[in-house]
Amino acid sequence: MSSRDDDESETSYSVFDDGSDGDDESKAEGDSGGIASREVVVPLRMYKVVTVFSTMFAVFTVVGGFIALDYATDRATAPLPQVDYPVAIFGLLLIASGTVVYAFSTRFRTEGMGKSKDDSDEPSNNG
Repeated sequence: MSSRDDDESETSYSVFDDGSDGDDESKAEGDSGGIASREVVVPLRMYKVVTVFSTMFAVFTVVGGFIALDYATDRATAPLPQVDYPVAIFGLLLIASGTVVYAFSTRFRTEGMGKSKDDSDEPSNNG
C-alpha cells in the first residue's frame, strides 16, 4: 500500500487541463471499479469568486424560497384550498436551486488544498 497507488486512483479535474496527457484510456479502464473524485482544481482567485458568489446565491435563494413559501401559505395558517400553489411551488424550487448551487460549489478546490476526507492514505492516529 503505497501512497503513489492511492494518488493514481484519485482523479481531479482542472479547468486548465486539455486532457492531452496521453493516458486517458488507461485511466478510464482503471476507474471502472470505483468512484472517481469529482473535485475541480482551479486557481485561488477563481476559487474565491466561485465560493463567494455561489454562497451568496444559495443563501438568497433559500431565504427567498422560504419567504415565498411563507407568503403562499399565509404563515402556514391557510387552509388547503386557500394556498397559492404556484407561489408555493416557486418557493420550493428556489430552495432546491439554492441547495444544488451550494452543493456543486463545494466541488471546487485549489491546488494547495488538502485531499478529500475519503482518502485513506492519511494515518488515523489523531490523538
